[in-house]
Amino acid sequence: MSLKLNIIIGSTRPGRVGPVIGDWLKEFAKSHGKFDVELVDLADFNLPLLDEASHPRLQQYEHEHTRRWSKSVGKADAYVFITPEYDYFPPASLVNAVQALALEWHYKAAGVVSYGGISGGLRSAQSLRQLLSNVNVHALPQTVPVPFFPQFISEEGEFRANEQMNEGAKAMLDELHKWATALKTIRSAQENRQDKAA
Repeated sequence: MSLKLNIIIGSTRPGRVGPVIGDWLKEFAKSHGKFDVELVDLADFNLPLLDEASHPRLQQYEHEHTRRWSKSVGKADAYVFITPEYDYFPPASLVNAVQALALEWHYKAAGVVSYGGISGGLRSAQSLRQLLSNVNVHALPQTVPVPFFPQFISEEGEFRANEQMNEGAKAMLDELHKWATALKTIRSAQENRQDKAA
């Protein structure tokens, strides 16, 4: 069973390092070998703050940016969110992106890679995990924190993970694969019931 993994860069702030960490994780996840991996940059969608009149559950999207975001999220079986910690919280851009949709998230699994100062963004990761649970995503307890992140970025602008980060990323992806496989079975059963009812 082929599983699609979206690695989502959550910050859209100029000068962010999310794309640098994202490039590392994309290559790591590809070498892990259990997912079809896509790196998704939230900045490419330019999502305004909740600008759809209808509730996301209705999926009556008026705007092309929402439809593009819906399609990107909907085709994935699992996610890894890359988030910084802004004021002990995930960036507003990422919170808005999660809240812009509803059904597209249901019965999917997600991991978090967080970065920041001494805490490695763990407070941001914890808040994000709670939000994801509220939209029916199984948010893994396994997270990968990156404390004092500038020390892991080379002069060439490449992220160089240490042994603990690599071990954490492998454990997260292993667990993500288990949950994504199980949840895909649930979604398939639901789709079959809906097809029969139609």
